[in-house]
Amino acid sequence: MAAAENYPADLKYHSEHDWARIEGAEAVFGITWKAQDMLGELVFFQPPAVGATVTKDGAYGEIESVKAVSDLVAPLSGKVIQVNDKLQSAPETINDDPYGEGWLVRIELADPAEADALLDVEAYKQLLVEE
Repeated sequence: MAAAENYPADLKYHSEHDWARIEGAEAVFGITWKAQDMLGELVFFQPPAVGATVTKDGAYGEIESVKAVSDLVAPLSGKVIQVNDKLQSAPETINDDPYGEGWLVRIELADPAEADALLDVEAYKQLLVEE
């Protein structure tokens, strides 16, 4: 069962419906409730390799649903230090818990100041209204 619509206030949001949870010098990435809702049931997650470099606003992997294949957009730059391996066998976890068990990757931040350009929860909600 898909998660109920929500947008946690402790996250930073990218306009492409990706989120970042900043934890010191690291960040965890995922997709928002809106993204998983638009895509529908997720069936495949193609992550970057551990050690790969991701660039803010650049594609860093793919997710596939029964409807479409979509690029994942990095909200921040850095080096991938962990991938959520659970998603290889259970990609639907993203639909069920997009902000918890459905996280995608953890990175070591290259430039923590990049987070200043991301949206807070109120700005992200306003973006959703305008779409």
